[in-house]
Amino acid sequence: GFDTWHSVARSGAGTVGFGPMAERVVFLFDVDNTLLNNDRVIADLRQHLAETFGDALMAEYWKIFEELRTSLGYADYLGALQRFRTRHPRDPHVLLLSSFLIDYPFANRIYPGALDVVEAFGAWGPTVVLSDGDVVFQPRKVERSGLAEAVGGRVLIYVHKEEMLEDVAARFPAGHYVMIDDKLRLLTAMKAIWGPRLTTVFVQQGHYAHDAAILAEYPAATLSVERIDQLLDYDFGRTWTPGHLPQMTR
Repeated sequence: GFDTWHSVARSGAGTVGFGPMAERVVFLFDVDNTLLNNDRVIADLRQHLAETFGDALMAEYWKIFEELRTSLGYADYLGALQRFRTRHPRDPHVLLLSSFLIDYPFANRIYPGALDVVEAFGAWGPTVVLSDGDVVFQPRKVERSGLAEAVGGRVLIYVHKEEMLEDVAARFPAGHYVMIDDKLRLLTAMKAIWGPRLTTVFVQQGHYAHDAAILAEYPAATLSVERIDQLLDYDFGRTWTPGHLPQMTR
């Protein structure tokens, strides 16, 4: 349940048993478009909005959503829905949309091989979900998708995760970190803070990972793969040196 999941995440449980602290490697996994196909979730939501409200109201919802994301710095689907409701207080379909979001089958949107990657990395060090998002929908997504269970309840969700690395390190202390993410901007920001203490892995999934302007603006990650399941081809165990490329195993 959520209470157990939340308390484990807060306590940092599961970080023991991987050798001396200086040698320990913690693997940090982003969620949206890294482990879970969030573009597909949004496409399903767009279709549901169009079928429920029609094109005009759907466009209004997404306008509110983008305004809210600009002001907050993260996606807040339920917050946008709340604002949408204040403009249409008599429309009962709003409640149906809420149910659609809360009950969405997120487990069906996990990328092929993603859970295998998390399991494989778990043999080398603690695996942690490190995500941005709101306090209701994002935790719900992580839990219902099975990702919280896959990482043993080690889940951290912030407004801006790249600004919370001190807290991450306090909860999951290690000599080295590996961040797996689909956003070069975030990988670059984290690398600027942690330097050689961090290995960045760029997973080229989702619309951010294929934005030509973004790719041109930020430096390359330590390692780039086209799909999350391709990380199964690499050895991130003790045979690799932090700051250098892990070796391919096949």
